[in-house]
Amino acid sequence: FRASDWKLDHPDWTGRLRVTSKGKTAYIKLEDKISGELFAQAPIDQYPGIAVETVTDSSRYFVIRIQDGTGRSAFIGIGFTDRGDAFDFNVSLQDHFKWVKQETEISKESQEADTRPKLDLGFKEGQTIKLNIGNMMTKKGGAAKPRVSGSGGLSLLPPPPGGKIAV
Repeated sequence: FRASDWKLDHPDWTGRLRVTSKGKTAYIKLEDKISGELFAQAPIDQYPGIAVETVTDSSRYFVIRIQDGTGRSAFIGIGFTDRGDAFDFNVSLQDHFKWVKQETEISKESQEADTRPKLDLGFKEGQTIKLNIGNMMTKKGGAAKPRVSGSGGLSLLPPPPGGKIAV
């Protein structure tokens, strides 16, 4: 599709476009800009796909497949006067389907985790372990001295000599 083939200076309809989603399907809703009445809507099952296509000669124009309640469909061209709005439209669809892909992968991973055998890492009856933790309080109540690590250890310098303070 080429936007230069369309009558861009005299569009057949102008209004508001909203992108919504329900479950894994995104919807492009074309609404009257004053009353908010729905003019047409395009369900999007995948992006990029046949339901939304970019034109070859501009980043501001797209072809979408709208559907009515009976399932009849038609392809219409839509355009944005501002390149930033076209970018936001494109990114909102990409973000939705990135979320759908992540949700699908998460559910797939959780199903795979359910089918794998579970590891029993708990203690068996009567099993004990012994932990040696250094630098703990001694029985006398004083702290144990930290170990010095050879010549590479860090040592502290004494404080600088103080001058006399006049009163």
